[in-house]
Amino acid sequence: MNLTAFFILAMLIFSIGVMGIILNRKNLIVVLMSIELMLLAVNTNFIVFSYALQDIVGQVVVFFVLTVAAAEAAIGLAILVVLFRNKNSIEISSISELKG
Repeated sequence: MNLTAFFILAMLIFSIGVMGIILNRKNLIVVLMSIELMLLAVNTNFIVFSYALQDIVGQVVVFFVLTVAAAEAAIGLAILVVLFRNKNSIEISSISELKG
């Protein structure tokens, strides 16, 4: 397979992530999953560029992005649990009510 196919795949995955955020702004879980899809597309581009340029730096950056994504998912799910305990809902509109 050539590199263009991987770039098209990354573009499609990123587009699905963006559309998930745009079309569904109510459910926090869907928004978090869409952000993870966008990070996956960026990681795919890093790996493809790393392979094309025969440089390992892109693959090292992927590990840092995965670390940040794991931390973001853990913190996001913790916020989701606290929100559900307080409001019995995971809608994003109920987050704005928590402003102090």
